Amino acid sequence: MNKNKVLFVLHMPPPVHGAAMVGKYIHDSELVNNKYICEYINLTTAKDLQDIGKGSFRKLWKFIKLLYHVITGILRFKPALVYITPNSCGGAFYKDFIVVQFVKCLGCKVVVHYHNKGVATRQDRTIDNMLYRRFFKGVKVILLAEALYKDVEKYVKREDVYICPNGIPESLVSEPVAERHNRIPHLLFLSNLIESKGVIVLLDALKILKDNGCSFVCDFVGGETSEIDKTRFEEEVRNRCLNGSVVYHGKKYGKDKERFFLDADIFVFPTFYYNECFPLVLLEAIQYGLPCVSTNEGGIRDVVKNNENGLISERMNPLSLADCISTLLADKDLCEKMGEKGYRMFKEHFTLQAFERKFVEVIENAIGM
Repeated sequence: MNKNKVLFVLHMPPPVHGAAMVGKYIHDSELVNNKYICEYINLTTAKDLQDIGKGSFRKLWKFIKLLYHVITGILRFKPALVYITPNSCGGAFYKDFIVVQFVKCLGCKVVVHYHNKGVATRQDRTIDNMLYRRFFKGVKVILLAEALYKDVEKYVKREDVYICPNGIPESLVSEPVAERHNRIPHLLFLSNLIESKGVIVLLDALKILKDNGCSFVCDFVGGETSEIDKTRFEEEVRNRCLNGSVVYHGKKYGKDKERFFLDADIFVFPTFYYNECFPLVLLEAIQYGLPCVSTNEGGIRDVVKNNENGLISERMNPLSLADCISTLLADKDLCEKMGEKGYRMFKEHFTLQAFERKFVEVIENAIGM
């Protein structure tokens, strides 16, 4: 049986972010590589997280080389389908628009896989509206959750959309124990220090909790950024009199990161990032049997079911966030019940194997379109 050829134009780490990690999972997937004859081109032009969204001659030259590799790759490889992970808006979208137009001009079927959102925020601009209409014409679209369809519904018919939730590798050899034995409850925030990921909102909520007499330790794990470095973070902690209750640990990977999930009682991720779609870190948290407090951003409600495996806080609202956290701090049995529910959801829907099976199904459908 002849295998179809698929050219994957996707983000790969570094830098490390959700789309890049999923790109690596696809690149390394035995199922994908056994099913198709695959070639891969790295769409990334940024050298690190701080470089994302910035222009430079180096990135322009890298983009020109990327375009050359895509065109020559198609002419040589002659794929049945070209898979692309574009950006949804801004300068990065204009770059990816050019890539997709060249691919379509070469007569290829195209499926685009969105790991971000923002189309709806720019669709009323005359030039962007014109480009979006051209960009989405004749392509299939993969989204991470049904809730994200509203971002592209102006340009894409529902029958041209596939829903394919992210999945992550299983890192535990046995089922986690939802019951924790910390004398003082441990909260965990794991993300780079970006304001829109909810760092400052969480610190404000923690101050409310401390002022109300709650005992806790909140561990912040993640990289420094141009917005919030270690110095500024520690200053924000001091200003709220949270010394001793809040600890910043920097970046952690592998077993070091795993230790924080195993030690935590509650995972907190109050993001209001406009591009947030389906955070992999929430999948990690439910894999470890942690109840989660997050927001109704992007497709998060598909991972954190309110009052089932966690609680949904209002965006950018420290009072609402503090209320959600205090509810869990006051009810250990509820935490355990939610943690167990989250783990069952992970095993059923969000493992890497579940993602790979659904992804291959989608690619197969897109090839036959």
